[in-house]
Amino acid sequence: MRVHVVSDVHGNGRDLAMAGDGADALVCLGDLVLFLDYADHSRGIFPDLFGTENAHKLVELRTARRFEEARALGRRLWGDIEREGGGRMAVIEEAVRRQYAELFAAFPERTYATYGNVDLPHLWPEYAAPGTTVLDGERVEIGGRVFGFVGGGLQTPMRTPYEISDEEYAAKVEAVGEVDVLCTHIPPDVPELCYDVVARRFERGSAALLDAIRRTRPRYALFGHVHQPLARRVRVGATECVNVGHFNATGRPYVLEW
Repeated sequence: MRVHVVSDVHGNGRDLAMAGDGADALVCLGDLVLFLDYADHSRGIFPDLFGTENAHKLVELRTARRFEEARALGRRLWGDIEREGGGRMAVIEEAVRRQYAELFAAFPERTYATYGNVDLPHLWPEYAAPGTTVLDGERVEIGGRVFGFVGGGLQTPMRTPYEISDEEYAAKVEAVGEVDVLCTHIPPDVPELCYDVVARRFERGSAALLDAIRRTRPRYALFGHVHQPLARRVRVGATECVNVGHFNATGRPYVLEW
């Protein structure tokens, strides 16, 4: 059995269309949407709406952890659009829909997917084809192994679209229970897995996820979210915890075989 796993697609539809080649199934761990590319400030919904210069300013402020100033910049820019008669969510959803139309069409017939923190879950049913199974706090058998899926991220000052409380996230982890492969968007709360060496900050990992790994001992815990982690894989007890990679940048899936 061969399963390819991707995460943090962020608009890379070209490589996504080939990500399932040679695999029995594709697993996607979310963040399909590209709102702002921190490496190329000309790409994404934000620069399309507000220009590259404003995108550069926003990245600069967020990287310096000046979140209040970043939000003030966003409020000013969105205020201009709203004064012109456009609603913020309507404008964002229109842009996200264009990306989802391309990206969901790129999924192979047998795809299992969960949400990332920048995704809009309420739109997924409109774009997921019959061969795409969307799971969140749920389990599925693939090739004789049980895979559990937990989507979304935890609440942060970034305020991305699908951030939920620690309690809600922990309830989804608990609902998944014992599995062979635990698939999530965010990592367990292990410092080496949560620290981004380029952004120079810790992303939020889940303590509930780490506790479940220690208790239920899955063979693998697969995740993304941290684009340039200090460590890409760490063993926690019997479990191999693996960051499957920033697919937007690499274009290569992680391969799981048995």
